Parts: sequence; structure tokens; C-alpha cells
Amino acid sequence: MFHFTVENVLKYGARIMIIFMVIPLHEFAHAWSANKMGDPTPRMQNRLNLNPINHIDPIGSLMLFLCGFGWGRPVQVNPNYFKKPRKGMALSAAAGPIANFIAAFFGTIIYKILFYSMYSNPGNKGLYWSTVLFYYFVIINIGLAVFNLIPIPPLDGSKILSYFTSYKVDRKIQQYSFYIMIGFVLVVFSGLLDGPLSWIDDKVMWVMEKLTFWVDPIMKSILKL
Repeated sequence: MFHFTVENVLKYGARIMIIFMVIPLHEFAHAWSANKMGDPTPRMQNRLNLNPINHIDPIGSLMLFLCGFGWGRPVQVNPNYFKKPRKGMALSAAAGPIANFIAAFFGTIIYKILFYSMYSNPGNKGLYWSTVLFYYFVIINIGLAVFNLIPIPPLDGSKILSYFTSYKVDRKIQQYSFYIMIGFVLVVFSGLLDGPLSWIDDKVMWVMEKLTFWVDPIMKSILKL
């Protein structure tokens, strides 16, 4: 049940940012990488841009807004254009989660800048709200990236996994993909993955913290904290 608090408003505000800014970035990354490797399909379908209209999926966006995870409109890729089809599919699939990690990295920098600014101005509500907003922005980006890397069709991780498996395994997965997907959805909504995914998200957040360590002394020096 939704409780009308500032934190909840900002959490859902961050999800709106993800829908209109990060989902397009995620799908654009798929399209850009496929195009770079020789597949003109994304370019022909007008996916080489950051226009949200070209990338968001209505149901996926609604799921993201309500549940915190969702999807964009899939970028169609033709592996026959790649010199090495399996490698090309894996790289174009990996580009989406990588885009989320990059967004989380820059989001962490902004979050730290806002956090220290808020700390030096404790009565500033605008800074507080902005800090919370970017906190949710970072953790949702990380969550989306980690979730998409699960090697279950139709998630990006399944295409990355196919680079390391045989065609025989691929055919078996394709044959039972519908049942695999149904089982996966049931597992997701059962909450069985909450613990493992939260653990991975925390580890990735720790990495982001370490990668942006240099922001802390700079902000402390500027604000004389």
C-alpha cells in the first residue's frame, strides 16, 4: 500500500526518471552496439536515439513504476550481419546493463555532491529531496542492470550466456523458453530471488562507492567539512 511520504514520492519520481531517461539509454546502447558491429536493423527502425517514445514499452514502464523493475521495447537485432554472430549478440546484449551501470556511476557522483551539500546545509529541504531522489536513481539503475544479467530468456543475460554454450544447448533453451519464462516469473513474484539480488546489488553499490572515492575528499575540502 502506498504511503504518501516525501521518500515515497521521491522513490516514484526516480522511477519516472528511469522510464524516460535510463530505459531509452539502455535500449539505445543495444541499438548502438549492434549498429557498430554492422547490423543496420536498429538504425532502420529509428532506435539510434534517446527519444523515449521510440524505446519505452507501456506495460514494462507501468511495471517499473509500480514494482521497481520493468523493461523497454526490445531492440531487434539480426545476428546474420555480425562477423561472429554469437559474440555480436552477447556484446549487444551486454551493452544495455553496462549503460545502467554507467548511469549508476554518474548518479553516485551526483548523489555524493548533493549529500555533502545537504550535510553542510541541514535545513535545506530542496537538497534533502534531491539527495534522496538520486539515491533511488542509483539503486534502481543497479537493480535493473543486475536483474537484466540473469541468464534467463528473454533477459540480456541469456544472450550473454549463449556465447559460452553450444548450439545444442541454445536449441533446448529456445524449445522450452516459454516454460522457463513462466517459471522465472513465478520465482520472481514469490520473493525467492529478493535475498540473492539484494546481496548482489549491495556489492555493486559498494563498488560504485569505491569508484567514486575521490568525490568525498573534494567535497569535504570545498565545503570545509
